[in-house]
Amino acid sequence: MTRKLVIALAACALSFPAVAQQVAGGFGKGRTHLVVTAGTGYAFDESYFILGVGATYYLVDGLGLGLFFESWSGSDPGMTKITPSVQYVFHHVQVVKPYVGAFYRRTDIDGRADLDSAGARAGAYIQAGRNAYIGLGAVYESYLDCDKGVYRSCDSTYGELSFTLAF
Repeated sequence: MTRKLVIALAACALSFPAVAQQVAGGFGKGRTHLVVTAGTGYAFDESYFILGVGATYYLVDGLGLGLFFESWSGSDPGMTKITPSVQYVFHHVQVVKPYVGAFYRRTDIDGRADLDSAGARAGAYIQAGRNAYIGLGAVYESYLDCDKGVYRSCDSTYGELSFTLAF
């Protein structure tokens, strides 16, 4: 009886990492997500075309560190944005996987002083394929050292839609 119990416990202990990886899925430790963005944006009373690329690496199940780059073009002044971020995905939830995160952003604006901001995001991912996810969420961003004489508002709230591939 004792020998069977020891064998059963050993089997459970050895299989735990595989089960944990299955539960975390695309948000498991060691996974990388690649993100490509394209769309339009509005700043300085101008419309912009936005292209971006980024990656998030999951340090532990659900907890990822990311780095993203965006280019805003088609209007004046042109801008580029670099955004390091941290995100936690509640991977134990079966179908819709909620997430929360925080970020710091450095915006380089042609002919103007650079602008720093910090913010938070929340939303949910829905699996769209074996390693593909669609994200829908909301973002709050606050511009640091913002000059209200130059900018209309020193904070912003907006929606986000993403498509990500996990490797």
